[in-house]
Amino acid sequence: MKTAALIALLAPATCWGLVGITWKFENEPTRGLKDVTFPFNMTNAPHESGFYFAQQFNFKGVPDVGYTGLQPRKDNSGGSVVHGVFSSFQKGTTSSHRNCHGGADGKPGVSCAVDINASYSPTYNLVVENTSGTSWRGTLIDASSGKKTIIGEWTLPSGALGIKSSQVGFVEFYPWNAGPHKCKNLPKTQVTFGKPTSETGGTGPGFVGDAYEYGDCKGKVGFKMTTTGEGVRVDVGF
Repeated sequence: MKTAALIALLAPATCWGLVGITWKFENEPTRGLKDVTFPFNMTNAPHESGFYFAQQFNFKGVPDVGYTGLQPRKDNSGGSVVHGVFSSFQKGTTSSHRNCHGGADGKPGVSCAVDINASYSPTYNLVVENTSGTSWRGTLIDASSGKKTIIGEWTLPSGALGIKSSQVGFVEFYPWNAGPHKCKNLPKTQVTFGKPTSETGGTGPGFVGDAYEYGDCKGKVGFKMTTTGEGVRVDVGF
């Protein structure tokens, strides 16, 4: 898939993205996947609001994306804060979960989020799973301790099936959405996008592709990509 097409896929979720990264499974079941787990590690991210590390996903039978990911936050009296996100941009998505509200970045859909006091050191698994019918749950799991925190739940319109077997993720610095910015002022951060997994039968192994830059600061933010045993590590900023 060409970079231009990848950027187009990113557009619904972030207009000031910095880095894109593909993910895929070897096979796609006829009715789509019933679950996907996306690992993230943000050990060396700053404890400040601004960055968003996310993976997008599409559902068979409906056109618009969902996404899940992590955002650093400023420490509070309880220590470091991990912010988990689980959202749908699909018109007609509904939710009654306490962590969710209508709308997604000013568009139709539902946004869910949760803050937990937790270390940045562990890998966190963001699990998207079908609960029944067209209803889905997003869960934040500390891969070291196994501690689970539900981010939220929402229900897609009728006709929605399972998750498609490929999409793209991104690194965004969302304060830049508010107006002009200087590329040289991007704070330094690091994140590892792990290989996706699924318990849906027949999907085969999951993969993450090479990360790539895009947007108006392409080539100007100290981008570096490193392939590791866990996935792909991305460094940007100064």
